[in-house]
Amino acid sequence: MEYRELGKTGLNVSALGYGAWGIGGSGAGWVGAQDDESLLALERAIELGVNFIDTARGYGESERLVGQVVRRHPDQDLYVATKVPPKNGTFPAPRGLDPAQVFPGDHIRSNLEESLAVSGLEAFDVFQFHVWSDEWIGRGDWLETVSDLKQEGKIRAFGVSINDFQPDSALELIRSGVVDSVQVIYNVFHQQPGEQLLPACEEHDVGVIVRVALDEGGLTGRISADTRFPEGDFRSGYFRGDRPAQVEQHINALAADVGISADETADLALRYVLESPAVSTVIAGMRTVRNVERNAATMDGRRLSTAQKVKLTNHQWERNWYLGD
Repeated sequence: MEYRELGKTGLNVSALGYGAWGIGGSGAGWVGAQDDESLLALERAIELGVNFIDTARGYGESERLVGQVVRRHPDQDLYVATKVPPKNGTFPAPRGLDPAQVFPGDHIRSNLEESLAVSGLEAFDVFQFHVWSDEWIGRGDWLETVSDLKQEGKIRAFGVSINDFQPDSALELIRSGVVDSVQVIYNVFHQQPGEQLLPACEEHDVGVIVRVALDEGGLTGRISADTRFPEGDFRSGYFRGDRPAQVEQHINALAADVGISADETADLALRYVLESPAVSTVIAGMRTVRNVERNAATMDGRRLSTAQKVKLTNHQWERNWYLGD
């Protein structure tokens, strides 16, 4: 397992992180998760060297399950990140809101206390806002509250989860020096973070947690024109209409161009994201031991060739399916 510094936090985190959204169950928008299987997968990930786990207050049973497993390993350096949801419940954060409507201090503190109680942990290594707008810099009491929580030892580092497909919406925060890490969507299809966000994070020593590196499954090679997800599953909306057929077409073109089979694209996609020196960790959703072992195999230190990187750059496919594009 490869390990990287999470910006200036002092945390040395595994390049492959454990994304715990999918194990939260139907209450988190994912159908099919079984607690016993999820616990086995997380245990296997830790056994293979994964030491960074990302969850959130809004991920159903996720915080409870993560805390249950982490408490079994008191002698290991395992790092847990969670997120506080916006008080107004709006994802992503629209422009024009006062931070008092979204992240007032009492809301931040009460959610953290609830997350600690549910997980059974004494503190979180990274505490993140689940949405962000640069309009909030210098306004409200959120920064004072975050500073107080650090001093109290309840959180170690502060981060934000950047709005989906809006990587430039946190550039001012990164430059301000008050944030320790950012979480952002970055993958072969969505390469925009590489233009400004990743260089800014590298310049200001801000850790980068990459999410959706496999495009919610689109870059695994397992989505076909006939793929359907059950009602209530987040992916039934993400891959609605003719989107599965579009994904299959793009994956087949990518695989043919690079000279691999479609089922090898997940490995290639993870390696692509890790090529950036700014990236600290990639949190992959892994609900089964099989998924854990397959993704962990990517952490063998092998890098993409120059030719592969150039070809992957040509497969950028920017779209915002969360907002209906």
